[in-house]
Amino acid sequence: MKIVLINPPHTAIGSRVPDDHLPPLGLLALGGPLIDAGHDVRLVDAEFGPMPLAAAVQDALSDHPDCILIGHSGSTSAHPTALEIARMVKHRGPATMVIYGGVFPTYHWRDILAETDVFDFIVRGEGEATIVALVEALDRRRPLSDVAGIAFRDDLRRPFATKPAGTIADLDEYRVGWDLIDVSRYSYWGGKRAVVMQFSRGCPHLCNYCGQRGFWTRWRHRDPVKFAQEIAWLHREHGVELINLADENPTSSKKAWRAFLDAMIAQNVPVLIVGSTRADDIVRDADSLHLYRKAGVIRWLLGMENTDEQTLALIRKGGSTSSDREAIRLLRLNGILSMATWVAGFEDERFRDLWRGFRQLIAYDPDQIQALYVTPHRWTPFFRIARDRKVIQLDARLWDYKHQVLQMTRLKPWMLFFSVKLIELAVQSRPKALARILFHKDPEQRHSMRWYTKMGRRVWFREVWGFLARDRRLDDGPTLAAFWGAPQDEEEQSMTFVHQVRKSAEPAIGISPSA
Repeated sequence: MKIVLINPPHTAIGSRVPDDHLPPLGLLALGGPLIDAGHDVRLVDAEFGPMPLAAAVQDALSDHPDCILIGHSGSTSAHPTALEIARMVKHRGPATMVIYGGVFPTYHWRDILAETDVFDFIVRGEGEATIVALVEALDRRRPLSDVAGIAFRDDLRRPFATKPAGTIADLDEYRVGWDLIDVSRYSYWGGKRAVVMQFSRGCPHLCNYCGQRGFWTRWRHRDPVKFAQEIAWLHREHGVELINLADENPTSSKKAWRAFLDAMIAQNVPVLIVGSTRADDIVRDADSLHLYRKAGVIRWLLGMENTDEQTLALIRKGGSTSSDREAIRLLRLNGILSMATWVAGFEDERFRDLWRGFRQLIAYDPDQIQALYVTPHRWTPFFRIARDRKVIQLDARLWDYKHQVLQMTRLKPWMLFFSVKLIELAVQSRPKALARILFHKDPEQRHSMRWYTKMGRRVWFREVWGFLARDRRLDDGPTLAAFWGAPQDEEEQSMTFVHQVRKSAEPAIGISPSA
């Protein structure tokens, strides 16, 4: 079959402001198995430009494909754009099958299929095996009910899901379709040729706000030696200079991660590695952090979420402020940059809580920070805790962690927003941080900090302008449950286990198509 993959242009400021773009790993991961199964596959990456939606659809339909696959890593905030693309595809090429995948449609499949008929099929969970089975069933006119891991409308036009497909045990079984892209077009870190990869999937920890935990169901990793060989091949054949790891927690297994570090060192290629991990793992690996740097690791994003122990207990983070601070110290000692994420917008936060958080961040002394806002997902346990909070942003495109979406009891939106902006400015502009940006002895780190500061400055001003002039917030919006539907955490692990879904959950009313 002739298949086109569409990567929608993301509306998030972080995607639009930088001059760099990274390839859509999720779509490439589907493209490789489809090519190997004998199908004609092509990618339309609308992030470049970004392409106007009409132009992206025209490009996708230009060679009259049998199927169009739509997916995006920013699944929730990209949904309105994916929906609009699907509508345009069906308007111009009504016979073209439209298949949709990602975390958001995996859990919101009932809502999506009930509210619109522009998506013919939804792939739920990991898609490498499922998409090949679905396309084969369509091509050979086999019963779709036999394809595990999909959702569609039955003969009575009701949303219907087949049994779960489960997780992929061997992550090396399916290859990434690197042949679908011109690698030279993609860059990160200030113009370095870059791609996104995954060493592992899943996370063994129980953070109750995490939208990825149930999707991947369990932690698995690729063969460390094969993964290092693939990175080396990308460098030697395509000039890749930087790998952005998309893993939630690549260092979960000390043994597997150490094997990867050794394999990367043996490959002896000048490739930089950035990604995210837990502070606890950094502290655990204090004796081997010099190997991290030798293998190419130059920056870790540490998901600290908050500097308040009560808040960390609420979200079941499982870490501690002491391990967070020690991890940053150890990373700096070994020549690795630290980026601390800090989440604001919890219901009862006050100015004094924000002030305490600011003082903690100063004490942590990270190289970079990333301030985010509480953004609950319906399939997580945290959603049930927050279900009665009021929604102040009805536009799902703003559910990107960079906008406050929930009302607080003690702070008005402008109070939280400008407090966060001032904290970002103060932390990034403190003398220690400026000295590192200007005089760091490692030219690679100096370059990266200057690039991040330049991008951060542009994003900062865009966010302030957006808050003042563009974004619209409600004073008395619907509750979270009324907006997204009833809590769905009983189905969080539905990629592996079959759940008996109550009639009251069929199908829940979610976001309106115009939002």
